[in-house]
Amino acid sequence: MDIAALATTRRTAKAFDPARTIPEPLFDQLRVLLRFSPSSINSQPWHFVVAASAAGKARLAQAAVGRYAYNAPKIRAASHVVVCCVRADAEDAHLAAILAREQADGRFPAPEDQDKQRQARAAYVDLHRTVLRDVPQWMEKQVYLALGGLLFGAAALGLDACPMEGFDAELLDAELGLAARGLRSVALVALGYRGTGDWNAALPKSRLPAADLFTEL
Repeated sequence: MDIAALATTRRTAKAFDPARTIPEPLFDQLRVLLRFSPSSINSQPWHFVVAASAAGKARLAQAAVGRYAYNAPKIRAASHVVVCCVRADAEDAHLAAILAREQADGRFPAPEDQDKQRQARAAYVDLHRTVLRDVPQWMEKQVYLALGGLLFGAAALGLDACPMEGFDAELLDAELGLAARGLRSVALVALGYRGTGDWNAALPKSRLPAADLFTEL
């Protein structure tokens, strides 16, 4: 796979073909990609709401109103829309569930390894909670790692995507009942196949020169 070719040819889709649907086996690969995304100390502080039905996408489109109304057609016409959510906090119960899953998956060859992992993870959480005081921002960074992987994975599968922060998060969180689940929405990603009205498809990509972006040591 030529990843440079993917990076230089993929474009954010500005319109989707509502008649084309991502085959479920293909979308299942994206589910796996999201589930196995990397995160700091394997904290996995995310949850993903997937809308594939017209009714589900219509619920999400309710949050694309006012200044964000331009995003509603993309949400409705896309094959699938993923709501990337972050946990409200790094709760002890969530961290314990991760540790238990790691144990079940055979991550701790020696009996003492589980406790070492627990202590190391707790130290990083405490650092962000009491010293840096940036737990929400730190956890959001992990969600964006997953989002970036999703965009590149979609391109590798020949799919088009449009990441969106342009929506009313308060409206969407209320519509989906996220607060009651200890979650809040961070971004939407519309996925599918670009439509004929996609004005961005034929435009050249534009990035700063490599000389401005890299320092070689």
